[in-house]
Formats: sequence, C-alpha cells, structure tokens
Amino acid sequence: MPLDPDNATGALMEACAAAGLDPTDAELIRLGESAVFRLRTSPVVVRVGRSSSRLKEAEREVAIARWLTTERVPAVHALDVYQPIAVGGRVVTFWESVSDLQEYGTTSELAALLRQLHQLTPPMELPPLDPFGRINDRIEGLTTISETDRGFLRRRAAGLVDAYARLSFSLPLGVIHGDASVGNVFRDKRGQALLGDLDGFVVGPREWDLLQTAIYYDRFGWHTVREYRAFADTYGYDVMAWPGYPVMRDVRELLMVTWLAQNAAASREVAAELAKRVSTLKWLYAAKRGSRHLIGVVW
Repeated sequence: MPLDPDNATGALMEACAAAGLDPTDAELIRLGESAVFRLRTSPVVVRVGRSSSRLKEAEREVAIARWLTTERVPAVHALDVYQPIAVGGRVVTFWESVSDLQEYGTTSELAALLRQLHQLTPPMELPPLDPFGRINDRIEGLTTISETDRGFLRRRAAGLVDAYARLSFSLPLGVIHGDASVGNVFRDKRGQALLGDLDGFVVGPREWDLLQTAIYYDRFGWHTVREYRAFADTYGYDVMAWPGYPVMRDVRELLMVTWLAQNAAASREVAAELAKRVSTLKWLYAAKRGSRHLIGVVW
C-alpha cells in the first residue's frame, strides 16, 4: 500500500502508544521515502517507513546512530526507547528533535561531516551500495506514464547498469552515507550541523556521497560556484573532475526520477512532476547529455 498522510498517521499513533509517547497533534513535516512527524508533546521526531519488510534496515539505522555518537560524529540521536517498532505494515523509528525550525547546514559543513565519516570503520556489517536495487520494480510499478516512456526508462536503466559496472573509482571503498546533501544536514538549537537521515548507510565508492552536491550545482543551479568550491575544497576532492562523473550523474538523475514512482499514483501533482522529469531525461538523452552548461534544465 502506498504511504500517504492518513495511513502514516495511523502507524504513528499505534507506534507512539507502544513507545509510551503522546502523538496528539503531531505535525507531518516530510513525506518521501518515509513519513516524518514532529511531536508537539515532546522533542521527538518520528519516522514512519514504507514497509515492515524494512525492519532490519531500520534496526541498522538505529545502531548506526548510536555508533556515530560513540565516534563523536555530529549526527541525529536515536531516542532511548525500544525501537524500531513494526506496526500496520510499516516500520517506525524515534529520534531526538534537533530543533523546532528546519534549518540546514552549508556545503562546507556537509563536506566536513563526510570527511569525518569516510575515515571510520563501522563495527557492524553493512550491505554494498546497489544503486539499481529497486529501480526495475519502480519502473514496472508506474501507472501514470505511457508504455513508450516506460520502455525508455527500462533501456536507460539497462544502459546505465552496464556503464556503472565499467567505472574505475579514484577514492577507496568504505562506509558512505548514501544520500548525502545539505538537505540531510540539520542545524540544532546551538547552531551545530548534524548528519541526518541515516537509513542509507552502505559500503561503496566515496564518490557517491559527493555526487548530489555536484549535481545540485552542475545540473540544477541550486548551489553557487562559491558553495560548490567550498564543498570540494573542504572535502579535498572534486568529483566533477573525475572521468566517471558523467555516468554517476546520469545514474543519480535516473534514480531521482524513478523515486517519484512511489507517490505518483496517489497525487496528481507528483504524477505531473514525474512526467516532466521523464520528458527532461529524454531530452537530455537525445541531446547526448554530458554538457556542464545545461544548468537548470532538469526539474
């Protein structure tokens, strides 16, 4: 069943009852891979995952948060309750609220957090990065696009699987965040930048964690030249100068399109955005892609 505000709220209510928390008037602050709620009765953020089949992933996320605390990596803290909790076909985790406001870190703060993280060896076994793990199911599950567009996405995915397999990485493999961007760096009440959204931790090429900031600058124009240079200089590596960057960029853009498949059937706005992104991908592909001057053309 698709995750929506109503069924996410139902899972929230049941999980909070089990954890001894009061969900009265909880605020839905984000609906994406998970539904994220802020409780009004206590400084707690609750994440409702899409499926209880991801219970082991949630257990790993909580363990990672507690490990990062012992390693003194500034990161969000898992609440000291029994968790995760599987209810109503969902999996629920609880987190200390960073702040009542949604404030994000800078590109240089993100780079500093990634430098610290990438030097660590986790105490638990982490799965390898698999960029394409859910992509085929998402493409086949789409109900709001034409079969022509579905065929394009299938072919694009197959081509990128082959291209990705041929990449030669410059940085060593190791623990990575998996979804690193300034949108996952939260500023707490003291002004400190904390690494959040810890559910994507895997072992993989560290270039993957540098990719989104590069795309946000290179493709979308969401970061300025100064912001991107601060990111690359603080980390000590410019992923855009790596020959494999265009392939990794195309992979990430395809994933950003197919990710919308989860909510497209339940929302006309999301379905319209999905159609727009597919159209843009087709245009980029026909234009033979690769130009670093196509800033702002993608959604």
